[in-house]
Amino acid sequence: MAQRVQGTEDLYGNYMRAWQHMQDVAREVFGAYGFDLIETPAIEQVATFVHGIGESTDVVRKEMFRVYSGALIDTLLSKGSEEGLKAKQRLALRPEGTAGVVRAAVQNNFVPQGGAPVKLWYAGPMFRGERPQKGRLRQFHQVGVEWLGAPDAAADAECIIMLMRYFERLGFAPDSLKLAINSMGDVACRPAYRNKVRTFILDHADQMCSDCLERAEINPLRAFDCKNDHCREVMSDAPLAPDNLCDDCAEHYAQVKRYLDEAGIDYVEDPTLVRGLDYYTRTVFEVEVEGAGVGAIGGGGRYDGLMELEGGKPTPGLGFAVGFERIALALEAQGVNMGGDAPSCVYVACTPDVRTHVFSAVLALREAGIRTEADYQGRSLKSQFKQANKLGARLCVVLGPDEVAEGVATLRDMSTHDQVQVPLGELAPYVAARLSPC
Repeated sequence: MAQRVQGTEDLYGNYMRAWQHMQDVAREVFGAYGFDLIETPAIEQVATFVHGIGESTDVVRKEMFRVYSGALIDTLLSKGSEEGLKAKQRLALRPEGTAGVVRAAVQNNFVPQGGAPVKLWYAGPMFRGERPQKGRLRQFHQVGVEWLGAPDAAADAECIIMLMRYFERLGFAPDSLKLAINSMGDVACRPAYRNKVRTFILDHADQMCSDCLERAEINPLRAFDCKNDHCREVMSDAPLAPDNLCDDCAEHYAQVKRYLDEAGIDYVEDPTLVRGLDYYTRTVFEVEVEGAGVGAIGGGGRYDGLMELEGGKPTPGLGFAVGFERIALALEAQGVNMGGDAPSCVYVACTPDVRTHVFSAVLALREAGIRTEADYQGRSLKSQFKQANKLGARLCVVLGPDEVAEGVATLRDMSTHDQVQVPLGELAPYVAARLSPC
């Protein structure tokens, strides 16, 4: 029997409704802030992610799925390496959304010289070769935003505010959300800070894992994000970014906090927060749900150098992403059903001798935008009523020889069992009026 790949899930029923609801809420909340939807390919050149995410990250080094055509696999097996492959032949499934959106912005010149900032949001599957566990899959789903061309600290604050409003609209209790923020500095002050952290790691080399010793040479800040508990304990004494900011970065960070204070957004400052990707600069943030046990449900920050890394001109940027699967688990822990109830319908039941007349009634109801079901298995009238109840039908249209002869349909309310006869020509508008909430 064919089975799904480990670390993936089938989205259907309530779970699919929850995913659709996340996108619907994103469209409403992000739309109010001026963000438009974008969809980029799920497959990109490897260089897109290496440039943006960074070679030192676990995402690129260990988790990114590489993609090859059947013909290329034979070549790789014969050579034993990628040597000789062109850049366009080195492909990967996207492990996150930002790098692809920025690549699209560079390639399509979304932010021309002197042009206004562009605001984009996306929703779709991402892929990482991780060990499957609760809230961590190999194919997972994210909703995210990217704001390109806005250097102002107000943009950082508005992004964070929008994220918190989004979580509240999804059903999270505000007091259950923990927002952590930090500043990682920029090209003016981070090199010296990185060197301080590198020196600290090498001074404690006998206490650090091999991955952190490798990170010390590539990107020492990654050590703050190490999954090894002992490394994290050692790094708690390392130099901290907020203590090593230049004046401009310190003022930017202070202004972000002033805006958040003005908006009434609660936050905690976490000087060890670095996020998991190399492209971040200045403001970074992350949100967890107290007691949910799923880790961060979303986060992001500023990435003012990413457009250049992807081949574009210097352009500031910032954004965030949230994980559907973790959000669903966290809401479930709070007793919130994000998917809601299954949609109700109208059921058209009939006796076998008038089956052909059902077709017209069903067609008229559906063309009026009414979710309509009928029997397609030759069931008895009694069985059809049971099926209508199982499907959650609010109304049942009943057609028999007498109704057809009189040109009417019997309309039954499935909760009260009250019945009324309606002319067939008026059936669709009558049912629509009965279903209207007004």
